[in-house]
Amino acid sequence: MLIVDAQVHIWAAHTPERPWPEYGFGKEHRPVPLSAKQLVADMDEAGVNRTVLVPPSWEGEYNDLAIAAARDYPGRFAVMGRFDIGDRANEARMAGWKSQPGMLGIRVTFLRKEQQDWLKDGSIDWFWAKAEELDIPVMVLPPGQIPQIDSVAARHPGLRLVIDHLAMSRETADPFSTVKDVLALARHSNVAVKTTCLPGYTAEPYPFAGIRHHVEAVFDHFGPDRMFWGTDLTRLPCTYRQAVTHFTDELPFLKGRDLERVMGTGICDWLGWAY
Repeated sequence: MLIVDAQVHIWAAHTPERPWPEYGFGKEHRPVPLSAKQLVADMDEAGVNRTVLVPPSWEGEYNDLAIAAARDYPGRFAVMGRFDIGDRANEARMAGWKSQPGMLGIRVTFLRKEQQDWLKDGSIDWFWAKAEELDIPVMVLPPGQIPQIDSVAARHPGLRLVIDHLAMSRETADPFSTVKDVLALARHSNVAVKTTCLPGYTAEPYPFAGIRHHVEAVFDHFGPDRMFWGTDLTRLPCTYRQAVTHFTDELPFLKGRDLERVMGTGICDWLGWAY
């Protein structure tokens, strides 16, 4: 079975030559950065064949490390790159976006207040339209902003959207309480979801039996072709291998072709990553 992690961050330390933005300090998942070389070793140990690299927000708008990893480890990595949607001058970059090594699409986050305002005031409507026109898949992290994403999906039916981490937030008392809102997005055939970092949202130990019904509800709504397994590895409270077996061994409703789709081939098809 092809196992593809839908999200892992690699990054480098802040340096004068490659500085982080002020808002990024203290947001990193670990004090020691994760390199592509170490990630390959971790993947091999856990039995993960491929990983979608998602450059982290705390570094700013860098994609260099992820692109280098895709180039240096052919077939192991693809990239959903960061893109500054706050500056419309960047629209000109989108035509050649997927010509970069390993680049399959764009990932945007709506965590800071000004980013959340963009979803409400229409100032980034050009971005959704251009991504749809150019067939660029977009991963979004929109905690608390499902109605706005619902509207985007409805207005742009040709735009392939992926909702990261089921749009959950650790800032809510029960992160899984918002899953019901995400389920409503399943009516849009152009919306998929990443069940990434689920162990990080519960205090339960492996095999996280208390959240199984949430995963099953997501599967029932989105199906095997639009629900993608992944880890956000550097936030996991369990081992990498346990994150794999949580889905392959502990969720009896996932089996056969359905399991294969959720664990890897589904996201490859959605993003256009040949296998």
